[in-house]
Amino acid sequence: MKKVICSEKAPGAIGPYSQAIEANGMVFVSGQLPIDAATGEMAEGIEGQARQSLENIKHILEEAGLTMADIVKTTVFLQDMSLFAGMNGVYATYFDGAFPARSAFAVKALPKDALVEIECIAVR
Repeated sequence: MKKVICSEKAPGAIGPYSQAIEANGMVFVSGQLPIDAATGEMAEGIEGQARQSLENIKHILEEAGLTMADIVKTTVFLQDMSLFAGMNGVYATYFDGAFPARSAFAVKALPKDALVEIECIAVR
């Protein structure tokens, strides 16, 4: 059985998908763009965008009763690999101790011309 997870503190889906789905004790968080749910605005620069994407993930996980410490896998999509260091510096501040497994790669384009999009899997 699956359960839809939705936080008003994170931007709503811009297509036919859910912010997150929980199934069998695992929470699959859809890719989060760096959009502030309160303003609808996108953060500036890679550091600001990485921070906002991670804050959106944090809010969705909180809605599910989880924290960033429950993340076991992330995938980071970057507009260009030259942005990796800026994203990585912010990313490291969101985890304490054991980092989740991670993949990071550049893609041709991201929705709304974002610099970064981050998705994750968390477990109870």
